[in-house]
Parts: sequence; structure tokens; C-alpha cells
Amino acid sequence: MSVFPFLRLPPQDDIRRERLLLSVAAAFIFLNAITLSITRRQQLFGPELWAPLVWLGATAGASWLLQRRRPGHDHYLLPIFALLTGWGILLQSRLAPNFLWRQVIWVVLGTAVVTLITALPPNLRLLRRYRYTWLTLGLLLLAATLIFGVNPEGYVNAEYWLRLPIPFSSIFFQPSELLKLLLVIFLASYFDDRETWMTWEQPRGRLNQLVFIAPLLLMWGFCMIFLIWQEDLGAATLFFILFLGLIYLATGNGYYVGGGLGLLLLAGVIAYRAFPLIALRIDTWLHPWPEATDRAFQIVQSLYALGAGGLLGTGFNQGFPTYIPVVHSDFVFAAIGEEWGLMGTVSVVLAFALLAYRGMRLALLARRPFHRYLAAGITLLFSAQSFLIMAGVTKLLPLTGVTLPFVSYGGSSLLVSSVMIGLLLYLSTTQQNE
Repeated sequence: MSVFPFLRLPPQDDIRRERLLLSVAAAFIFLNAITLSITRRQQLFGPELWAPLVWLGATAGASWLLQRRRPGHDHYLLPIFALLTGWGILLQSRLAPNFLWRQVIWVVLGTAVVTLITALPPNLRLLRRYRYTWLTLGLLLLAATLIFGVNPEGYVNAEYWLRLPIPFSSIFFQPSELLKLLLVIFLASYFDDRETWMTWEQPRGRLNQLVFIAPLLLMWGFCMIFLIWQEDLGAATLFFILFLGLIYLATGNGYYVGGGLGLLLLAGVIAYRAFPLIALRIDTWLHPWPEATDRAFQIVQSLYALGAGGLLGTGFNQGFPTYIPVVHSDFVFAAIGEEWGLMGTVSVVLAFALLAYRGMRLALLARRPFHRYLAAGITLLFSAQSFLIMAGVTKLLPLTGVTLPFVSYGGSSLLVSSVMIGLLLYLSTTQQNE
């Protein structure tokens, strides 16, 4: 039985809702694809439609398989995933056509992964029992980038990728993306085993708390050292938020939040002094206009784009988002703001807000501690990452270099995010049988 029966509807109503939401997403994607074809080639059905057609086939196949194999799955997650990945395909077709076919391949693979994840064994024992093995593997891959790391775009700095040893291909993978998920699995498994130590009221409670948190701090410290060594402080910030959020959810102790925020501010001051890249991002955040044509060009162009979009936007393929460097990756939210306006950016925010709600709802309904922490950790990752990049693009916070999940260009991020959506779908089907 459900913990909250009023939150459940008959299965047939859930299926109809999913189909309706997917139809709305498909209508949005194809109307914009036709608009792009008309404005670019004066053709109603131009080559711009091939990518949305592939996306539609993958999405329809995933929906059909889920409805037959896992009819009790959360019927909001797939439409959210489909809308955001389809929007990402539209943006790559508009902003970086040379990368479009790669993005389509990653979307198809990600959609297949979402479907396959729901067929995992019912207890996830392999993930729970070997948490140290999984996390160590992730750390070794991250450490390998210090020696073998490359940048697919040819820059000397930011060499965070490893080239996969596949003949006659140039496929790159970013280990820090995988490490995010492995850290969530590690923390969820660890909290699952040690729930009895999570209270200050026990005898010698403070000693138990120290014993409880010491291994966590050790493994998290390894992650942070490698990330700071790489100067990938966007991922380091994301890891810190994840660690702090799950510690708070596990213990309910507000001192962790206060102490963690203090450490975050201290780390920011040290990073500002130690790393020129961080100093650049903070300086351009505080004072962008004096260097609008130089170091702050990217963020200033982003603000111009958001201002030009207004309420309803300039129209798809009618703005100038390509003036922003790396707009197809780091600043894709600014492109949405210019061509779809405030309505478009609010729609993206609402999509991630709904994803956060459904994820936390799964965590609340889960009866197994491991499932509860896993759902909460994945939701925290999505929420923190989307907030950091959207706040950076709008100059609410300094830029961190993370991508907008599902929408920005990038195979590593899209594939790992697809695994996380698949795990949420898996957890939503598992709770039906608990």
C-alpha cells in the first residue's frame, strides 16, 4: 500500500497522463523544428526534422516498454526527460549543427539506458555491497585524467576527459560525471548500514557521530583533492553540496549545514587566492562591465541575450545567441532566455522543480533506507547542478562550469544523468511492491 493513498491514481489514468505529457513535449519539439526549417531554408519539412524524428522514435519505444514491463513507474519522469533532451537536440541543431549527430547518438543511448535500468534486480545488492570498490574505481579514473587527460576542443587547460580506446573513433568521457553518481551510491549505502548511529541522544552519541562521519570525510576528501588538483571547482562545489545535503538528511543536524557553509566560504577565499581561473570568475561576477569586451565578454553577452528575450523571446532562430562563446554547452540557458524569453526559462525551471518534487517524493515513500538515500541524493544532484548553472548564467552566482542536465551538449553528462533518471524510475517501480 502507498504511504499516501491520495497521491495515487488508477494505473490507466497514470498512463493517459504520461501519453498526454509526451504528446505535448513532441508537439513543442516538432513545431520548433519546423520553425527552424522554415527560417533557415524556407522549407516546411527540411533536414532539421531528422533529429527530432530519431528522438521521437527513441522516446516512443521507451514509453511502450515501460508501460508493459513496469506499469507502476512514475509517469512524470519520462516526459521530463523527453522534453529536456528534445529541447537540447533543438538547441544543438540551432547553435552547433556540427555536434548535432553526436548529441542525437547520446540521447538515443541515454533513452535506452533509462529503459534498461528499470530491469535491475529488486534489491540493488551489487551497488550496496561494493560501495568502496565503485568509489575507488571512480577515483582512479579521475586520477588518470591528471596523466592522460585531454580536452576534446584542443585547449591546454581544463583537460578533464579521457579518450576511450576504441579504434577509428574519437569518443571522450569525463570521469567526474561518473564520480557524482558513484559518490551518491557510496553515501546511500553507508547511511543505510549506519542508521543506528545517527542520533546525538545515544550513549556516547558524540563519539558515535565521529566514528560515523570519519570514513565519509576521508572518501569525500579524496574526491575534493583530485577535483581541486584539476581545478574543476564546479564539480567540487557540486560534490560539496551533495555531501552536505545528504549528511543533513541522514542526521537532521543543522550544525553540519552551518559548518559546511562556513567551510565553503573559506574554500572560496582560498581558491580565489590560489587559482587564477576562480579569481577570474569571481572578478567578472562582481565587476563584469569594465571588462565587457575582454575577460567578462561571455557573461555580459549572456545578460544581453536574456534582456533581449523579454517575456516571449525573439523567436526560435531569430536571436543572436551565437555571440556567446560556448553557448551550446555552458550558456545554453541564455540561448533559451533570448529566443523563448522568460516563458522559456521559467518552463525549464518548472521542469527541474517537478523533477525535484518527484524525486523527493520517491525518497519519502521508500521503505528501504538505501532506496531513500539514493533517491534523495540523485534529486540533490539534479537540483544543485541545474541551480548552479542557471544562477551562473544570470549572474546570481559566479560561473562554476557545470552543464545544464539533459539540455547542454555533452555525452558524459547526458549518459550519467540518464542513468540517474533510470534509477529514479526503478525506485518508483520498486516501491509498488514494498
